[in-house]
Amino acid sequence: MLKRLLDYNDGEEMDIVVLIRNSQLRHNKKNNLYLAMQFGDDSGEIHGNYWDANNQDAATFSTGTIVELNGKREEYQGRPQIRIYSLRVVGPQEGYNLDQFIKSAPEPINEMEQELNNFVAQIQNKTWKTIVEYLLKKWGKRFYDYPAGKSNHHAVRGGLAFHTLSMLKDAKGLADNYEQVNRSLLYAGCILHDMGKVLELTGPAATQYTTEGNLVGHLVLIDEQIMLAANDLDFDLESEDLLLLRHMVLSHHGKFEYGSPKLPALLEAELLHRIDDLDAAVYAVTNALQHTPQGQFTEPLLSQDGKRYYHPKHDPALEKARHLE
Repeated sequence: MLKRLLDYNDGEEMDIVVLIRNSQLRHNKKNNLYLAMQFGDDSGEIHGNYWDANNQDAATFSTGTIVELNGKREEYQGRPQIRIYSLRVVGPQEGYNLDQFIKSAPEPINEMEQELNNFVAQIQNKTWKTIVEYLLKKWGKRFYDYPAGKSNHHAVRGGLAFHTLSMLKDAKGLADNYEQVNRSLLYAGCILHDMGKVLELTGPAATQYTTEGNLVGHLVLIDEQIMLAANDLDFDLESEDLLLLRHMVLSHHGKFEYGSPKLPALLEAELLHRIDDLDAAVYAVTNALQHTPQGQFTEPLLSQDGKRYYHPKHDPALEKARHLE
């Protein structure tokens, strides 16, 4: 069986076909050019620097290019990296395609769609339910195919839907426990909160930010989609129902410094922000632990302020859990 990228251990040399997930031309301290690269296949991704690069190298080894990578896996400052010996662009005649290098969510799309539709059916407010159904129909193909992020969490095909469904399950538990929670508003907020990423991101292969993603961002993009849907559906654009739904998506990052244009001012909005943050953290930590040997610490996680997490020598729950990536 051929080894995949993450099957190699530190010190092992590799000659493997991978996808360049990201490539950026940068200057080092001596002002020499190099390419900061992220290589990946369906097992995961690892960073590597291509030294003494030039503009032609940047054009040749650009994001989204399939290459043959010859190098050695090493560790640098607690993180795995590839010491690159050589790179060669793999041509289309060699039989490789982008789908071979894309990780997918650990749950089939048809099952996620069925589960999510069950939550939609529980939204009792007509305005919220109709808008949710309208936007799921409009963007459903992308919604169930796209990742939830470029790199930090749920950065896999179907990751957006998987993240959304996981949040809905958390929301159900909170609504079951706290009778004062407006279940319909919380469910609608969970489903729509990140749907703007179908416009913010380019898709599951070599994911990048679109121009509107960089200039506007998914919080404002989904607010715009809600208003367009309400207009198409002839809803009152000044109704409180619409204002509450818009507030849910516009405040879900929780803090101004996290890119949120508004702070949560509804109980359900506060819960949405915390559920979103919780699910992202659980996913990121779990994924790191699943790639860390028992009895060792994970590499520092940027999404968790550089913290490292310990993989216990005996942890049956973690070992039994489905592999995320």
